[in-house]
This record gives sequence, structure tokens and C-alpha cells, in this order.
Amino acid sequence: MATEYDTGQTPETVDMMLNMGPQHPATHGVFRMVLAVDGERVVDLVPHIGYLHRGSEKLMENETYAQVITLFDRLDYVSNFNNELAFVRAVEKLMDLEPPERAMYIRVILCELNRVASHLLFAGTYALDIGAMTPVMYTFRERERIQNLFESVSGARMMHNYIRIGGIKEELPDDFVHRTRKLIDELRRGVEETDKLLTFNEVFLARTRGVGMIDAATAISCGLTGPGLRASGSTYDVRKDDPYEIYDRLDYDVPIGEYGDSWDRYWLRIQECYQSLRMIDQCLDQLEPGPIMPQMRRIARPPKGEAYAHCENPRGDIGVFVVSDGTNKPYRVKVRPPSFCNLVALRQMVQGSYIADAVVVLGSLDIVLGEVDR
Repeated sequence: MATEYDTGQTPETVDMMLNMGPQHPATHGVFRMVLAVDGERVVDLVPHIGYLHRGSEKLMENETYAQVITLFDRLDYVSNFNNELAFVRAVEKLMDLEPPERAMYIRVILCELNRVASHLLFAGTYALDIGAMTPVMYTFRERERIQNLFESVSGARMMHNYIRIGGIKEELPDDFVHRTRKLIDELRRGVEETDKLLTFNEVFLARTRGVGMIDAATAISCGLTGPGLRASGSTYDVRKDDPYEIYDRLDYDVPIGEYGDSWDRYWLRIQECYQSLRMIDQCLDQLEPGPIMPQMRRIARPPKGEAYAHCENPRGDIGVFVVSDGTNKPYRVKVRPPSFCNLVALRQMVQGSYIADAVVVLGSLDIVLGEVDR
């Protein structure tokens, strides 16, 4: 029945622009998403980065090679050891330098512990994004145990500056092996607790299953790597596909997801924690006494040339390209950062979802803005 207000015409609608950030507490750093929304649905998304830019790559041109390591600590401040290793390996490639075997084992142990610490931080904060307070209490307890061990090894809780060109800074504490074995048992129980608490929680499943789905082909075309890519069914892992250090001596599996949704990206990281602990166990069994640094000059002066090295850090494939002009400072350092590249897929994942799901999808990528903005 027509009314006096019925014009017989379809009303015109326009998409509303909604700013999420840069101060939003659920954007994992100083990050801004501009959402075009139609009602509760996200029609489009434009990410805005750069609020945390410090010019790290330019700063590296004015630092000695040893000093540059401290800047890699600060790129992704949750994966410090993994980032240090990527840069150091690029310089070692440039210098045709092989680290001692003991140093390589220690590097891998620390990097895999760092991976577990990073994934636990992700699980806790991701639950917070979705509205669950309890899981972060469990994950931070386990993460603190790892940070305490790191402090005993490097003297710092986060900015370690421990991996050196050619090896490592200093020998491990006397009780390191015993303490790490005990820590692994505690961490395994802690990861299992988090797994039981969150993974199949019906509210968590409702918020993450089928949200932010992306298939493997699209993920690869977007440059997605790490757990985000493997959640879509791809098996790509630098540790397996282009082995470095002593990873080819270890027996471990590469977990993969099925649907490429937010739940798969979470679940994959929990499974990677179990695999990392399995790797550390093997490294401790194989660790032998020996030198931790080769005989080399104290101040690194790589010959003129260029080299590229990449590693698997907790967020994906981190690559470092170094150009040397023969001095004690790099001529150019270029980083291929996983978080930055993973953000390319964000728009694809969020389109068509609800506004509340935009936070869930962003959280599932586990970005660190210090590395995105550099």
C-alpha cells in the first residue's frame, strides 16, 4: 500500500567511510584502515602505513656492519634473533664465511625459541582482539619464561645484539642445556593449555571460522608468506625449501591449513610451536663443544659486491639484500619484510566481511608495525 512518502523510486545509497585507527587498540601498532562500509559490510579497505617510519634502511648506511645488527633487533621487536640472523647471513655470504657448527646450533635454538615466544604473544593478543581476556594470562606466563632465558644468554630481554658476523657474541651460560630442557617441558604444557583453552572454543570458532578466507594462489600472488600462506595450503617454508644453518639435519613437519581462514592462521601457529620445541630438543641432543667464532678480523670489511639471504621468521620470509663498497659500512641494505608484504593480502581478505571481522582478519596476520614501516 502506497503512502504519501512513497515516491516509487529506489532510494539512493552511498558507502560510508570509516576510519579504524591509527589509535585503535586492536590494530597491532600505529596502523590505520579506512573502510568503505555498506551497513555492517565492508565493501573496500585502504591500509595506511608510515606512522612508525624511522628510516632504518637509510640509517644502516651510516653504521658499521656490527652496529647494523642492533637496527635489525628493532625492526620486528618480537622476532629479534630471527632478524639478526637474516642480516648476518647476508654479510657472511658476501664474505664467503662459514660459522662454526656450534654457533649454528645455538643460533637455531634461539631462533626457534623466539618463534615460540612470538606465536604465544600472537595467541594471547589475538584472543584479546576477539574479546577473550584469559588466554593472554597463560601465553604471557610462558613467554616470560623464554624471555628470562634470553636475558641469561644475551644480557637483554629483547634487543639482544647477540648473533655476530661469523658466529655469536659469547658462550652460553653453564646451565643453559639443563635449563632449556626444563623450559621445553614447561612450554609444551603451556602450549597445550592454550590449545585446549582457545582452539575449539565455540565463541572463538564462531568469530574466526570462514572469516578472512584466501586461497593459496591468491595468497602467493599477494606475496603472503609464513603461517599466513601455509594456512591456505601451501607448503612453502624457507627452512625446508632453501635450508640454512643446520635445519636440513632436523626432523620436523611443516603444518598446513585447509581453508586459509582466520582460524587456520591461528591454528597453524599453535602447531608450529610444537614443531619448534621438537627442533630445539634435537639441537640440544646434537650440540657439541667447539668454537663459536672463526678466526677473522674484528671489524668486518666485506669485499665489493652484493648478496641476498633470507630466513623464515615467525611472520614469514624475511630477506636482506646487502651491497658492499669495500668499507666497514654497507653501501646499501634493503629488507624484504614479511609483515609489510603480508599486508598486501589484507584488502582481499576483508572485502565482504563485517566491520567487527576486520579486526579479526588483521589480527590473524600478526603484523608488527616496526617492520612494516621501518
